Amino acid sequence: MNNYFVSFQQLRRQPTIVVDSTGLGAALTLAHWRGAATPPALRDDTSAGSVLRALRADKTLAQAGLAVTANHFDIDGFVGVWALLNPTLALQHGELLRLVATLGDFRELDWQHPLADHALQLVCWLNAEEETRFYEPFGAPARRRREDEASAEKFAWFLPRFAELLQNPEAGQAIWEPEYQRVKQALAVVHGPATTVRRYPDVGLTVVTTPEPLPYYALFAPSIGTDMVLSLYDGQRYEFEYKYTTWIDLESRPTLPRLPLDGLASQLNAREQTPRRWTFDGITDTGPLLRLSGKGLTKPQRYANPTQRPIYSSSIQPGALEQEVVAFFRAGYAGIEPKRYWTWVEIRAVGE
Repeated sequence: MNNYFVSFQQLRRQPTIVVDSTGLGAALTLAHWRGAATPPALRDDTSAGSVLRALRADKTLAQAGLAVTANHFDIDGFVGVWALLNPTLALQHGELLRLVATLGDFRELDWQHPLADHALQLVCWLNAEEETRFYEPFGAPARRRREDEASAEKFAWFLPRFAELLQNPEAGQAIWEPEYQRVKQALAVVHGPATTVRRYPDVGLTVVTTPEPLPYYALFAPSIGTDMVLSLYDGQRYEFEYKYTTWIDLESRPTLPRLPLDGLASQLNAREQTPRRWTFDGITDTGPLLRLSGKGLTKPQRYANPTQRPIYSSSIQPGALEQEVVAFFRAGYAGIEPKRYWTWVEIRAVGE
C-alpha cells in the first residue's frame, strides 16, 4: 500500500510521518530542525536526506501505507514528502534530490558536481511555479492564511508533476530558464575577476566582495563549510547574514552557535555617519540579517534575493567594516568550541 499526503491539520487522525517539521503524535519525524525527534541513525543535513536514509534503512517504509505531512512548503520539505510517496524513483535519483534539497535550503551547491545544473533547473522550476501559481515563501500570513493550511494546496499541485521534471527537465525549460540564466550569469561574476572571496574558518565567516548584489544561489556558492556571509558591494553597501545552516541541526560538521547581533550593531552605529542605523534580526530567525535600515523588511523580503531589496551606502570603509565584523566574532567565540546539536537554550546562554 502506497504512502499518501495529508494536510498538517490531519496529523493525529492516522499514523503520520512528519517531514521537515515537528508535531505531537507523529509516527516518525524526519526533520533537521533543531531538537526534532529524528532517530539518530537517520539524521542528515537536510530533511530530504533523512527521508532518503529512512527509505534505504527500512524497505517496508516505501509501502507502509502511512500518511505523510509537513507544516510548510519549501524545497527541502517538498522533496522529502515527494520521496516518501515515490520511493523507487527517489532512491534512483537520491544524489540529485540531495543536491536539490541542499540548494533549496542552504542556497549552496558544489557547482563542479556533474548533477549541479540539473539540480538548479529543478529548483528554479519549483521557485517559478510557486511564485506564479501560489504565493511567495513566508507569504501566507499577509494573505490572512495559516501556512500549515495554505501550503497543502502547493503540495497537491506539485506532487503529481515533479517526477516528469526529475526525469526530463527540458519539459519545464520555459519555466525554469529565466532564473536559471540569472544564476548562471551571477556565478560567472562570482568566479570572475570582479569578485574576491576571503574566508575566516576560525569563526565560520565568508566575505564576498563583488560589484552588485547577487542571487543567493551564486552569492553563497563560495561559502560552503561556513555559516556566516558578509557581502561587500560597490558604493560601500553591505549586508551580513547568518546562514540557515545554524538554524537547523547540521549533521555533517560541527558549528559555532549564533551570537546576538546587537553588540555588533552598536559598534557599527558608533562609527556610522549617515542618518541610517544598523539594524538586525534575532538569532532565532531562519536567516538573520544585519544591515543599514530603510523601511523595515518583511519576512518575505528578507528571504528574497539581495537583488530584490534596497541596500544602502554606509560611511564605513569596506576594510574597516570587515575588520570590525571579524574582531566581533573572534572575541565572541573565544573559548567556545564548535559542536553538533546545539540547543537553543545553549545558544542563548553563549550569547549572554
